[in-house]
Amino acid sequence: MTVPLSVPLTGDPLLAAKLAVPFQAPGLVRRQRLLNRLTRGTEGPLTLITGAPGVGKTALAASWARSASAPGPVVWLTLDEDDTPGVFWAYVIEGLRRSGELAEDALGTPVCADDVDRSLLIRLASALEGAPGPLVVVVDGLEKARGNAVHSGLRFVSDHAGPALRLVLISREDPPLPLHRYRAEGRLHEIREHDLAFTRREAVQLLRDQGPAPDDHVVDLLLEQTEGWAAGLRLCALAMARSEDPAAFARSFTASEQAVSDYLLTEVLAVQPEPARELLLRTGILNHVHPDLAAALTGRSDSGRILQNLARCHAFVEPLPGTRWYRFHPLFAEVLRAHLRSRQPELEPLLHRRAARWYAEQGRSAEAVDEAAAGGDWSFAAAQTVRHLLVAPILAGSGASPSADTFSRMPDDTPGVRPALVAAACCMARQDVEGCRSRLARAEGGPDGAGPEAEPADRLTAALLRLLSAPGPADEAAHRITALLARVPAEECIRHPEIEPLRLYGQACACLRGGRLQSAREGLEQAVRACSGDATVLLRHRCLGRLALADAVAGALTLAEEHGAASLAIADEHGIPDSHRSGAAGLALAAVAVEREELAAAAVQLDRAELLADTHRDPDLLIERSVLRAQLETARGRWDAARSHLDGHLDEAAAPPPGPAARLAVAYATAALARGDVDAAATALDHVPAEDGPPSHTVALAQVRAAADRPVQALQLIETAEESDAVTVPDRVRLVLLRAHRALLDGHEDRARTLLVQALDTARPEGLRRPFTEAGPWVRHLAAGLNGRSGSYAWLATPHGPADHRVVEELSRREREVLQQVARMMSTEEVAAELHLSVNTVKTHLRGIYRKLCVSRRRDAVERARELHML
Repeated sequence: MTVPLSVPLTGDPLLAAKLAVPFQAPGLVRRQRLLNRLTRGTEGPLTLITGAPGVGKTALAASWARSASAPGPVVWLTLDEDDTPGVFWAYVIEGLRRSGELAEDALGTPVCADDVDRSLLIRLASALEGAPGPLVVVVDGLEKARGNAVHSGLRFVSDHAGPALRLVLISREDPPLPLHRYRAEGRLHEIREHDLAFTRREAVQLLRDQGPAPDDHVVDLLLEQTEGWAAGLRLCALAMARSEDPAAFARSFTASEQAVSDYLLTEVLAVQPEPARELLLRTGILNHVHPDLAAALTGRSDSGRILQNLARCHAFVEPLPGTRWYRFHPLFAEVLRAHLRSRQPELEPLLHRRAARWYAEQGRSAEAVDEAAAGGDWSFAAAQTVRHLLVAPILAGSGASPSADTFSRMPDDTPGVRPALVAAACCMARQDVEGCRSRLARAEGGPDGAGPEAEPADRLTAALLRLLSAPGPADEAAHRITALLARVPAEECIRHPEIEPLRLYGQACACLRGGRLQSAREGLEQAVRACSGDATVLLRHRCLGRLALADAVAGALTLAEEHGAASLAIADEHGIPDSHRSGAAGLALAAVAVEREELAAAAVQLDRAELLADTHRDPDLLIERSVLRAQLETARGRWDAARSHLDGHLDEAAAPPPGPAARLAVAYATAALARGDVDAAATALDHVPAEDGPPSHTVALAQVRAAADRPVQALQLIETAEESDAVTVPDRVRLVLLRAHRALLDGHEDRARTLLVQALDTARPEGLRRPFTEAGPWVRHLAAGLNGRSGSYAWLATPHGPADHRVVEELSRREREVLQQVARMMSTEEVAAELHLSVNTVKTHLRGIYRKLCVSRRRDAVERARELHML
């Protein structure tokens, strides 16, 4: 039977509910790690549980109080806003009486509502000191206590009640107690907001209680959005359970924001005083806020104090360690933005613009650009981007701010030179070379164009864009960049280590277009060495891919493999998304496989490379892709299909640069010769003037003249090509084979065999097989009579292993573990659970396995691994 309660000093009855342990909601996740911590905490005199609304403070303590883990009786008290010190201690005393720790008339009751007599606290401490065993007093909602009277009373009782009293204080903010002294004395155990954040395992359990077992990716998304906030997870789980597409709900940050909006507006924003509410609404547009920035947005000189108070009371605002900056919980920030838009839609862009000016004044140009773009002030954003050389990270794709995405909403007709330069850079970052050239022409053609009278930063930006988008030679642009760098403030150059590797990369690519293969390889090697640090990771990936491609064209197949594998490894290691990856490395590995007559591997690599955007947008890679397709079809005997891949490029009104033009012409001629169409081969080669063509073009002409039975002309061309320092290994092999074939036709069989052995010795270090296959069946017949020298031919007849058995790169330890689980017929989700990985991570490892084993399916990967004794 419940004993009626009364408080004589107010005349109002005491509420039994305030002394009851709160009801445990259905579906509560039992968080044993925190229950254990609370049990350990109550071994000492004071345990403090603090955190924002909805992080699970009360739920944790209530769950613990209802368990059998407490060291003794538990007295629970829930505070209300209007509880005065006298009322508070009246409830404490009544709770102790109900627990049986105090006799009914042992102490009496407080006689004053607004204060408590010191003698009462002394008698209470004395009574507790004599308690036979531990006693736990839980005070929930301590932040609601008025003034400091309650806190000072708790401090006194805690200090004098002896070891039996175990206080558990639950609050949204740190109480005004000497916590630093308690910590030093080892008397305080703390459970903070970050401790209360849900772990992945706890989040899975919570979501399972609300509906079907969630996908791992869904759990990861919700944890990322809520940062483990208990109420946010529960509200999102309930909303997701009602959603027709739970996965789409999890992917939508807006859906999560709507699910928690009412809670945050009511429990967090509405309870703040007016100055704090106004500050939150005006600064919520930012990811991070500084007191001075808050002052600029609000006009309040006390912004720092308000932010400090918000952080202290855990209003989803937290300080960034070691700085004066603060951050908002992402969901709270989104709720604030939505609330501001609904109340004052015209204010948000103005606040962003004001923030942009503040950042610019502080020398934080990247943040200034972001805020100006958010506020639609494109002229200011572009001016900051060009003036501070921020075009460099856009072009390098460093992932830093600003990026091409920052300017995705900028109208194409935004007036001015700098917006045009930035638009050109964004096009170049998307491999839209033609778009870059047109916008660059607009920037340079206006009355204030990036000419000699422009600022050095404008001219440097224009020169860099001109270099990267140049259709032909660009040495002058590269030298101009070097000269302009000397005129730009040194600190700006130091901030942007991307500029030098971009210059080297652009110059090397221009050399490739001009047919200067060796210069291009040397330039790309320098560019790779110049790429250092996180700012140039993506650029290093691209440079290595282009270098691998240049190596493959030069016949340096081993180097091409190494550089191509390194490019792909960087992309995998740093998690570069497919939208930003370059297909150059894949094209290079396909070229290596084609040269070695490993056609299945070549097809796999080429298929993968074609999935990446730059193999469709970048003119150079587009041509290289078509050439490789033609070579692959030619090797399979599909000559018409090979020529169809090249026709579109050869028929274009705007002729490609000399290097790509020669590659197209030679590929077309090779396909035509394989079919026996000498005239078509000659016509294709005529597209490239002989004086502009590289040695490969001369070699192809010699092959055409030899096929047309013009040995004198063929020999002249052979001698011309042999004199060139730029002749590649594959073409050197072809030249020797041409001489061998001529000797054979002239009846000099021994001479022909000697030349064949020379060609084999030249080709063997790189495993080159395509020149021998293209030369025709006479090679096989001649090689059959090599007698004691037949070992020179064995590697050609029997490749390193069947084409389908090659491995581009060794599997990592984690990839082997994933492959072992796949071999057990486990699904992606099961593999992830077994290895404690996310599903996305498993998928990334699978892509790496497919690439390294030259397969495209799980079953093929397992079979290939077994053939290679990996399983």
